[in-house]
Amino acid sequence: MTIFAGAAVPAERNAMTPANVAGFDIHSEARGPHWVAWISKPGEAGPHRSILLVGASKEEAEAKAREWAARTAGDQAGRPVSS
Repeated sequence: MTIFAGAAVPAERNAMTPANVAGFDIHSEARGPHWVAWISKPGEAGPHRSILLVGASKEEAEAKAREWAARTAGDQAGRPVSS
């Protein structure tokens, strides 16, 4: 997945099997000095709703993605989303 035209191959990518949270897979990769993470439904090719979450570290980006997965699953189930 290339986000920026002409972007180089990411220096590091999450090589582990994506984590699954609330029915979504969590993916992450290094992008320059920061990390991006995104959620996808199993079998989807790219980020769900085309949303990337940015963090200073892999852990921060993936934590944001886990929170987004939980909120998105709640939205889809018709439950109110807490802020």
